[in-house]
Amino acid sequence: MIDKLNEILLVDDNEADNFLHRVVLERAGVAKAVTEKLNGQEALDYLTTADVDGRYPQPELICLDINMPIMNGWEFIEAYEQLDPKFQSGVVIMMLTTSLNPEDAACAERHETVRAFSNKPLTSESFAAMLEENFPGRFSD
Repeated sequence: MIDKLNEILLVDDNEADNFLHRVVLERAGVAKAVTEKLNGQEALDYLTTADVDGRYPQPELICLDINMPIMNGWEFIEAYEQLDPKFQSGVVIMMLTTSLNPEDAACAERHETVRAFSNKPLTSESFAAMLEENFPGRFSD
């Protein structure tokens, strides 16, 4: 039996990308829930707002776009790294981008919280490789 991720959080302002990425994630069948937020600020607000029972969302994977309005991916990372460690525990951040700028990949490497960097669109193959690297043995037969 697969030990599914509690939640995957998609943070991207492009609804078409979110739709495509949701299809890839749901076909993989590795998450109990997939949640979408349209910019970094929405994602931060989501992560730091308790539900009626006082529980905070605990996604194990955040798929984060770089170029978004209001708060872009880099601004999200800067703010995220300032959060109480309870919000960061066990979370893998995967940057997803259409950017061909090599500085974006270099910048991602400088942030310990960013564990994967991939070009959009997310594919089944790139997602499987990221899972194997960041959740070793969790999804193998």
